[in-house]
Amino acid sequence: MDVTGHTNSDSRSGSAREPRRAASIRDVARAAGVSYQTVSRVINGHPNVREETRHRVEAAIQSLGFRRNPTAFALASGVTRSLTVLTSNTTLHGYAATLQGVEEAARAAGYALGVKVLTPEDDLDRTMSSAAAEGGGLLVIGFDPLGAAALERAPADVPCAAVVEAPPPGRTPPRPAVWADDREAARAATAYLLELGHRTVHYLAIPTSVGARRPEGPRAQGWRAALESAGITPPDPHGGTGWDAQVGYDEGRRLAEDPEITAILCGNDDLALGVLRALHHAGRAVPGDVSVVGFDDAPHSAFLTPALTTVRMDFQGLGRDAFALLHGQLESGHLPPEPTFAGTDLIVRESSGPVGG
Repeated sequence: MDVTGHTNSDSRSGSAREPRRAASIRDVARAAGVSYQTVSRVINGHPNVREETRHRVEAAIQSLGFRRNPTAFALASGVTRSLTVLTSNTTLHGYAATLQGVEEAARAAGYALGVKVLTPEDDLDRTMSSAAAEGGGLLVIGFDPLGAAALERAPADVPCAAVVEAPPPGRTPPRPAVWADDREAARAATAYLLELGHRTVHYLAIPTSVGARRPEGPRAQGWRAALESAGITPPDPHGGTGWDAQVGYDEGRRLAEDPEITAILCGNDDLALGVLRALHHAGRAVPGDVSVVGFDDAPHSAFLTPALTTVRMDFQGLGRDAFALLHGQLESGHLPPEPTFAGTDLIVRESSGPVGG
């Protein structure tokens, strides 16, 4: 007999069993010998419950494996412990790791999380209105034009936070946001390559959130600033049309044709992966002929041949910090006093070295 008073008549061994029904609040009440209203008061931390009764209810909850239904709680309490993440991508490393950080923080705080994937075909105003109507708050991953546009259209009366690319100096996003200082990271990575003796550094760009055809996002700006600070006229940036290894390979084949190119900074590690392959096919050694530096420190970067020098970005940390911004609004209604940004680290591996080294 189990704690609910029901006899377990299923004594079959090795045979399929029907899925066990999830325990309800009334099951807990019967097991503890109290009313379901008392169980509700215990779950919600109501002070007017005797200590002995509270212990009995908590023991029944533990024994039955009872879990509060978030939807039912929201209906009963008027508090919606949920959020919706809006993003245009869930597979690229930066997006996926940011989403993982949000999910981990939301789960720890007892929040349900939904994800809406944005596409260019969406009616963005309708999508934002639908997401807001679901209750809770909105969290936008705004690394690209779609994400940036979604953040601009977030209803003013709905709690909202975002992870964005670093905004221009002196400007802040329209809603509370976190970002990594990738402008400074790109400057430092470029300066590192110059210190190795390279006469200049070529840049293979990722798309930027403003959607420019020849982008000057924060990483491009940091690269340009380092060269200009060293008295070097920056060459024209390459790419800017995509994020993946195929784009890196296509651009890398063109870069490999120029024997004067000895150092390439890539806007992300997937582009760098394609560049490494293109240089290999062209017979140009890395780092002997060309040094290659990536961005993001994706999981595969340390296992390439050669292992990739790259900028480490804590995307999971950004996701957790963005949830904290949103959580504060949902729980207290207070906006954070100032924006938040995260640092970066240059991880030196095998793909970079002195000229001709």
